[in-house]
Formats: sequence, structure tokens, C-alpha cells
Amino acid sequence: MSNTAATFLAKSIIKAPNKEHRRKINFNIGKYNAAVPLGKAQFSDVMKAREQAKNLKWRAIENLDTNLEQFEKQITARGAKVLWATDSAEALEFIGAICKEKNCKSVVKSKSMVTEEIHLNHYLETQGIESVETDLGEYIQQLDGEPPYHIVTPAMHKNKEDVAKLFAEKLGTPKGLNPTELTLVARQNLRGKYVQAEVGVTGANFIVSDIGGVAITENEGNARLSCAFPKTHIVVVGIEKVIPSMTDLALFWPLLSTFGTGQQVTVYNTIVTGPKQPNENDGPEEMIVILLDNGRTNLLSNPKTREALYCIRCGACLNACPVYKNIGGHSYGTTYSGPIGSVITPHLSGMAEYKHLSNASSLCGNCTEVCPVRINLHELLLENRHEAVEAGTSTLAEKIAWKVWKTASLNRDMMNLGNGSMKNWVVNKIFKGWTANRANLDFSPKTFSEMWEDKIRHEDTKAERSTKK
Repeated sequence: MSNTAATFLAKSIIKAPNKEHRRKINFNIGKYNAAVPLGKAQFSDVMKAREQAKNLKWRAIENLDTNLEQFEKQITARGAKVLWATDSAEALEFIGAICKEKNCKSVVKSKSMVTEEIHLNHYLETQGIESVETDLGEYIQQLDGEPPYHIVTPAMHKNKEDVAKLFAEKLGTPKGLNPTELTLVARQNLRGKYVQAEVGVTGANFIVSDIGGVAITENEGNARLSCAFPKTHIVVVGIEKVIPSMTDLALFWPLLSTFGTGQQVTVYNTIVTGPKQPNENDGPEEMIVILLDNGRTNLLSNPKTREALYCIRCGACLNACPVYKNIGGHSYGTTYSGPIGSVITPHLSGMAEYKHLSNASSLCGNCTEVCPVRINLHELLLENRHEAVEAGTSTLAEKIAWKVWKTASLNRDMMNLGNGSMKNWVVNKIFKGWTANRANLDFSPKTFSEMWEDKIRHEDTKAERSTKK
């Protein structure tokens, strides 16, 4: 078992029975579940909208090279720079060089999962640069020294009392502030950071090929401020975020907001197409877009797993997943948690190290049911399990166990051997992993095959008696 798998199991064992943790996330997910149907009401045919979005993402990914090249051509024509990063180390090297050139002392950052993926905050800290999260949820998590708990709602596992206590400890605020007061404290602390920062860093919800634009969706306005106030704007975005045309946003923005938060549309939707132009008064003097691979081409090269690149990071599959709702986001130990994280992480970070995530699923299919772009997530989890076996990552004990199971399953006499007490003893005493967190199994004294034979035999006997009469 890998260290990451052992850590995952240890954290899960602690979180799963924690009723207070479960109460908090189920409360927040319950609010989400109540809001989503209201957002869906804006679509005359939500299934048709989802199918259309999937087809658009299919076209974008199948033509990824030409779409990205067109994006680069369009945005560089307006003065932006585009850098191609093979992995997180190269992306950090680019950002470090830019910050050094600008003599950067502080960076303001809007919410971005891809910068979490490359661990940008930690890197900037090692360079002596202050990096400030400006999204309220991310700001809370940064104060607490924790990574985001959820793709969309970084502090979902905290209630207002937890945040009030954190602010009192870290910022010296009075105890027991209400949510409005806490938000005002965060706003007061953050507003000055925008004008002080030499560099602003954002992610992107979509990169629009035909116009060379970066589309950003948010509810707080902090991303706009991170774009506009610092003299240098850096966008770090995964290559899979491309969509073919600006007209596609009319579909993707409402889908993202509905399935992400239950809104019809988020509060701020912005398209950034370059740095400040000669006839403009506002905006950064320089804009750099870093297009990040970091394992995404591993998914792209496999026709079966390529579908995972359609994801628009709405977080709906996390809210629907029974595993996530019990163990929470931090148990996964990865940037991307829940079903989508379990699908993509083994390909981004290594199958041998993260294959266990694909087994942390009930395969109920609820993730597939709620995905706005209809990614077959539960089937991709099965594909990951298959690929892990094909890659030879299974242990000797696992190979022997499945060999014995296959042999027995293909032999009726062996399947019928030791019914009842013997099977109970083997499963409950020898395979202790099964009963570690479950009740003992209690096998039937007879298999279905034996019971069926008894039934047929009994009916034949009745028929014979009836014939003799």
C-alpha cells in the first residue's frame, strides 16, 4: 500500500464517524440541493442543454491543438504573452521569473484550483513574496493553514462559529461576530492588498479560442480587482479549459452557475482579452497567460479517459457523492477531491500512487447523473481500476485472491463447498478487512443454485405424483 493510500484510509477512518463534521457538510450541501432545482428552471430542456455542452467540449478537446494555437494568436495580437508549461515546476519557474523581473513583494490571488495544483502559495513563500488569497472562502482557509475543502466552496466544512473563532485568533477581532461583520473584516483587510500588490494572479473558468479571451466567473468581484489593480496580471489555466467560441459562453455560464451554486448566473462574469490598450485607462500594463499541461495530455492520449477533460469544475459530483459526504474533501489528500478528483488524479500524479482513489466509490452513478456535461464518471472510475491492474500495480496477495475467486466462481462444486458456517468463518475471520468497518457477513446455508435445484426437484416429484394419480 502506498503512503498516500495509507494516509487516505487513516483520514477517512477519522472523518467518517465524525457526526459534527458530517452535520456541517450535509447542512451546506442541503442548501445547495435546495437551490439547484431553481437554477435548472431557467432551461426549457436541461438535458438537451447538457448534451449540447458535452458536444461542444468534445469538439474543443478533439481539436485542442488548433483551439489553443488560435487562442494564442488572438490574445498575443493584443499584447498579451502566452507561455506553455509542461508541468508544475515549469509553471512555477515562469511565475518566479516574472515576479523577480517586477521586483515583486506581494501577490493578490483570486480563487484558482490550478494554482492550488501547482502549490503556488508555498512556492511564493519560499521566494519571500507575500501571496494573499482574496476569495473569502480561500482567505479563511489560508488563515487556517488549510487547503481548499471543496472545488467551489473552499470552507464548506466550517460554520459561522468556526470562522468567528478563527478570525478572533488570527486577526484579533471580537469573539462571536456574525457573517456580515466577518465579511466586512475580510473586505477591510483585503482592499489595501490590491493596490499594494505588484502582481495579480487568477485562474480561468474558460479560455475562448475564437476571440483569444479569458473568461472568469465569480460572485465577489475579487477576481476583477486582482486583474485590474496590479500592473502585471498572470493567468494560470489548464489546457483543457478551452472552448471554441465566445457564443458558447451563453450555454456554459448558466450551466456552471446552476450546477455549481444553484444560481441562474453568477454575479460577475468577465472576459479579459489582453492588457490595457493604448486608448484605455484601466487594466494591467502586462498580461501573461500560462497554459498548463501537468499530466493533462496523459488523459488526452487515452480515448477512454479523454472525456474527463470536459469537466467545467462545478463541483456537482462532490455534492452528490456519498463517499465525499462522509469523509470530506481533505481526506483525499489531493487538489481535486470527490469523483472527478478520483478520476483525474491518477493520470495527473501517477496511477501507482493514487489508484486507491478510484476504489473509493460505491459506483452508484450519482456523479454521472448530476454532471452538467454528462461525463460518465462512474465508468471512468472502473476504467482507472482496469488500467491499474493492466499496469501491474496490484499486490501479490491481491492477484492470488482474485485468482482463487475466479477459479471458484467458474466451478459450481467449489462455490457450493462449505456453505453457511465455513464461508462465514473464511470471510469474517480471515479477510478481516471486510469486517473492520462492517457487520459480519452471514451466508445462506445453501447457494441459489442449490435452492433452485431443490425447487426443480420438488416440482418434478409433485408432477410425478400427479401423473400417477
